[in-house]
Amino acid sequence: MDYSLDVRFKPLFEIMGSLHAYVCRKSHKKLDLSPSWAKEVRQRITPELAELLDRVQIDGDWKLTYLLVHLCPGEDVGDFVDWLGGMTAGELYELMSPYGNQFPNQMGEFRDHTVKLFEAWNEQYFRHIDPLILERLGEEAHSRKQALPAADPFAFVDETTNGLLFAPMDGLERVILMPQYHFQPINVISHFGKVTICHYAARLYVGDEDFLTPHEYRMIRSVSEKSRLKILRFLNQGPRSFIEIVRHLELSKGITHDHVSKLRNAGMLTAHFEGETLTAYSVRTSAVKQVHSKIMGYIEQGV
Repeated sequence: MDYSLDVRFKPLFEIMGSLHAYVCRKSHKKLDLSPSWAKEVRQRITPELAELLDRVQIDGDWKLTYLLVHLCPGEDVGDFVDWLGGMTAGELYELMSPYGNQFPNQMGEFRDHTVKLFEAWNEQYFRHIDPLILERLGEEAHSRKQALPAADPFAFVDETTNGLLFAPMDGLERVILMPQYHFQPINVISHFGKVTICHYAARLYVGDEDFLTPHEYRMIRSVSEKSRLKILRFLNQGPRSFIEIVRHLELSKGITHDHVSKLRNAGMLTAHFEGETLTAYSVRTSAVKQVHSKIMGYIEQGV
């Protein structure tokens, strides 16, 4: 492996994840949060904040917000607001330039908008979340970080992220893994030249007392459809691109993408990345084998 690995967590990362969960509207039905979560949050926040959030787009500026959250030396949103608010536009250009050549059109406006957004979201939503969420995320990161030195790097990334593989590439020096709760089961990957940042779904659930976690139930459901089984059998021959999967299934790209997404979110596939570019999929036989044990474990606990 030609790049180093690190695992990090601080509350600032999760406020970013919670914001992403709210503003990424197309993902609301896919998240492990309550289906009504976004609607309930909207009812709690002021109309001014709701309007501000409605204008946020998942675009280049939003990606740069992830970079700033990564670069901030502080731990929480207060530190971030003070740090970012105290930076001049010129200082921000200088700070961000080693990570790429894409910048906001108006850096000062971008800074002020980001500060206002984080302050309001923290005050009206994030500071009221269950403290156990942040505690468990901190424990997850600590446990992974402790295991890292003795682990095979590729196997470590695969297990931690539930099926990601980051290929070495020119200029890539570091991959940083950050556990997240709000945007589960989806991973958010951002590449900035020499660093790839992955906010990974930690598969942590607070207050869930059922025998099966949402992730375990998702694993079982993912293999209950014929086309998905055909995908797994096809990928067992080796990594294949999405287009190759489409041609094999002889289904539309949209339907194939839905099947692949369900398998991927369940951890049944390894997604091969070069930076942010997804190049191929392969089957995670270790996850497929777990399905039987999850079913039997659930059945036997009812005895």
